[in-house]
Amino acid sequence: MVKYRITLFEGDGIGPEITKEMKRIFDSLGLDIEYDEFLIGERAYKKYGELIPKDAIESIKKNKVALKAPVTTPVGEGFRSVNVELRLLFDLYVNLRPISTISNKVSKYKDVDLIIFRENTEDLYTGIEEETHDGYYAKKIITKEKSKRIINFAFDYMVKHNRHKITCVHKANILKKTDGLFLSIFNDIKNNYKMIESNDKIIDNMCMQLVLNPNDFDSIVAPNLYGDILSDLAAGLVGGLGLAPSANLGDEIAIFEAVHGSAPDIEGKGIANPTAFFLSGALMLEYLSESEKALRLKNAIKEVLEEGKVLTKDLGGFASTTAFTDEVISKL
Repeated sequence: MVKYRITLFEGDGIGPEITKEMKRIFDSLGLDIEYDEFLIGERAYKKYGELIPKDAIESIKKNKVALKAPVTTPVGEGFRSVNVELRLLFDLYVNLRPISTISNKVSKYKDVDLIIFRENTEDLYTGIEEETHDGYYAKKIITKEKSKRIINFAFDYMVKHNRHKITCVHKANILKKTDGLFLSIFNDIKNNYKMIESNDKIIDNMCMQLVLNPNDFDSIVAPNLYGDILSDLAAGLVGGLGLAPSANLGDEIAIFEAVHGSAPDIEGKGIANPTAFFLSGALMLEYLSESEKALRLKNAIKEVLEEGKVLTKDLGGFASTTAFTDEVISKL
């Protein structure tokens, strides 16, 4: 048995609750994992006066793999997003968001199977905002280097995973230089992958088409802002953010996280849906070449959702977080 050492952040709000259940899942899969555990986000800020303690940063550098529960970021005030900070700090330029129908009982659409490749380090998310005489403006940054690497990653991933169609999303009709650059690089790179069908769509049209015909799409590559919007929209197609995992990938370091928030309104009530975090754990296992265990976990979750007997409140049931986990473990 391989022994793994990963950095673990239990997060804020419901984070500690779903982290505890994730550990139970890993134990039930027979994994030997040692955890370096740290506070980050709001709890770390209150305790240490910093969002991400230096020891936590060093742990990620050493372990190369981290699993992160959701953290709190105040809207419109206070400290900057921890998620954005980590992505920039470790140059995690790929936000990989698989969106798939796990169960027709909780999904709005059948047979959705979509991968979104979101550029993760530039665009408006650099957070550069400046004051004008009567307000503020934000700088949108799109570069050749970072556009090339996310688009190349997307095509290479598709070849490796036997996917066949990719759509580039942009607003190049209005943003002719920034989004125009991203689109032109996509059009250049696609010529190296003739075996993959490729097209492009303007972001507003793409949102409508995803709602009308989600099964028409296989993979999407997009700059940071559009990738963020489309990822949450697509999660709604299959049952919501409670079912949406993600991976933040760089050349050497990977951080896996559920994409939903810390849900402070239900903190401590024991009713949080841990599915997205479990699926993020499955992504981590695939990254660690534990594909068989990852598949077992995904199949167990699918079986629980298909049976529909033990579901959390957001999925239309009455089960506690622990009871839901117990049911998944019983299928393992």
